[in-house]
Amino acid sequence: MEALVEVILPIFFVLGFGYVARWRRLLTDDHVAGLMKFTQGFALPCLLFRAISTLNLAQDFNPWLLASFYTGAVTCFLVAFLGARYAFGRPLEDSVAFGFVGLFSNTLLLGLPITERAYGTGALAGNYAIIAFHAPFCYGFGITIMEVARHRGGGWGSTLRRVVLAMFRNSLVLGIGLGFLVNLGHIPLPKVFTDAVDLMVRAALPAALFGLGATLFRYRPDGDFRIIAMLCAISLVLHPAITYGLGTAFHLPKAGFRSAVLTAAMAPGVNAYLFADMYGVGKRVTASTVLIATGSLIITAWLWLTILP
Repeated sequence: MEALVEVILPIFFVLGFGYVARWRRLLTDDHVAGLMKFTQGFALPCLLFRAISTLNLAQDFNPWLLASFYTGAVTCFLVAFLGARYAFGRPLEDSVAFGFVGLFSNTLLLGLPITERAYGTGALAGNYAIIAFHAPFCYGFGITIMEVARHRGGGWGSTLRRVVLAMFRNSLVLGIGLGFLVNLGHIPLPKVFTDAVDLMVRAALPAALFGLGATLFRYRPDGDFRIIAMLCAISLVLHPAITYGLGTAFHLPKAGFRSAVLTAAMAPGVNAYLFADMYGVGKRVTASTVLIATGSLIITAWLWLTILP
């Protein structure tokens, strides 16, 4: 119960403030869009740049940690895709979009603050290692599968071009890439610059959580609730269970193990809906899953925090 009160509820109060502010029309959709543009386009890339540029890459990038998390993510994509396609008879493109829901955990806006409140800022190295590959891997995987499913474009060359363009248009990926450049190149940064970046970093998570709550207001629960229940179970139960089992088998260090499992336990990110919207398929189910799974996280995250060492 202590984890629920001290770790999870403060996060969801900030989400709730954003939701209520939009519900009571204290914010318009334009205000919310501007806030999310600031957080996702500027503040969060600064956070990722600063974190990656200062990581001890040899120590913090444990390949078994990444294998535990991403094996679970790909397995969840396959289970969601096959379940939607064959258990529920959904079209192929819808099934790929639902697979992406199982693949794309909210590692950044939920995983980071919950892990930080549970275990402290010093416990986030494993989170950043996962996040460094998350957007490039998930978008690269998802776009490739969707393009193959649609049989559009000029074959593999066109698919690869779309994947690369999507990566380099993503400001989060650019922040991660610049962080790696500074880290691997041992590039010294002037203190006045890092102090300015740190000011941006302090605004990143609170503003992003508030904006996420306001964004979720527009996602009314709608669609096939049996599929929604399946996707919620895959994201909130199956992914962390697989990661827990693999992390145990690989004997991950305690800090990395907790980061991997807790990050895997997060609800699907809003990017799962943006992926469906980009292709115009499965939007109602995807949006409803993001909303319901995020609300359910109050209970499921508490249970995983209780299970974790």
